[in-house]
Amino acid sequence: MKINIDLLRELEQSIDIFHPEKGKIPIKMLGFGEISLVFKILDDSEHLAYKRIPIFDNEHQVKRHIWAYREYNKLLKERVGLNLPDYDVAWFKDQEGKIQFYCVQKKINSDSVGNRVIHVLKNDEIKTLVLLVMRELKKVWGFSKKNSVIDLGLDGQISNFAIINYDPNNPKVNLDTKLYYLDTSTPMIRVNGIEAMEAVLFLKSAPSFLRWLLKALFLEETVGRYYEWRKVTIDLIANFFKEQRPELIPSLIRLVNKFFREEAPEFEIEPITFEEVQKYYKSDKNIWVIFQSVRKFDRYLKTKVFKKKYDFYLPEKIKR
Repeated sequence: MKINIDLLRELEQSIDIFHPEKGKIPIKMLGFGEISLVFKILDDSEHLAYKRIPIFDNEHQVKRHIWAYREYNKLLKERVGLNLPDYDVAWFKDQEGKIQFYCVQKKINSDSVGNRVIHVLKNDEIKTLVLLVMRELKKVWGFSKKNSVIDLGLDGQISNFAIINYDPNNPKVNLDTKLYYLDTSTPMIRVNGIEAMEAVLFLKSAPSFLRWLLKALFLEETVGRYYEWRKVTIDLIANFFKEQRPELIPSLIRLVNKFFREEAPEFEIEPITFEEVQKYYKSDKNIWVIFQSVRKFDRYLKTKVFKKKYDFYLPEKIKR
């Protein structure tokens, strides 16, 4: 994978974190997370997707994360059997000596990503897509169930899966459809119960005066839920509220409960109810809204009052 480090250096020198697409280096936004900005560089012959993760303070943290990231990808691909786009990392120190870090993937067709296809597929095909996702998730938890040393977690939201060989002019899904899993930049892997990644770094996007509270109250629970298949499935279904497809949720709950009962009985997972999916989504939504408001205040203080650089991209209001 050919990554142009000099171009990334130039990007960092001129990036407008308020309006990233208007910087000196022409990019197109592909998505974003709580700490990351995902984009492609226009006119890039390599067709790469870059995830910018500005959370590292020293080389030790970077090297630990790279090790965890590569181990996680290797396990998911070679031991679990998930399909992953080609991947790599890039990092360097900018002119101020700050570490800039990128996870890089071979770019896939944006139209093939799950949160887009659920708006063009027929309802029965959407249910088939969710069934396929559940079968991919079973591979992950099946691996962990059989392994006494390594425990894997996963973010199973529909936006983290993409359809291989998807034709946007003839959108369809059947039981033979193959999926990519996309979100591997957060290496959810525990070895003998110890996190391979330094999870506390993912609080860097929170205001400094809140980090101790978030670490004490939420960090372990937030990271831990991605290691529990039932909670990951609740999150997967609840995400259909955000994606403006709430009418599908009752049928998806019936689908996953049938899946757990008939295709994964050895996991003894209790049936999921509509009430807990709804409660989960409302709680998650409220926390996100509050967190984003606090981060915007923190950005205002840093950029307007103290005239400092703010490292993270904050999206405008998201429809939920």
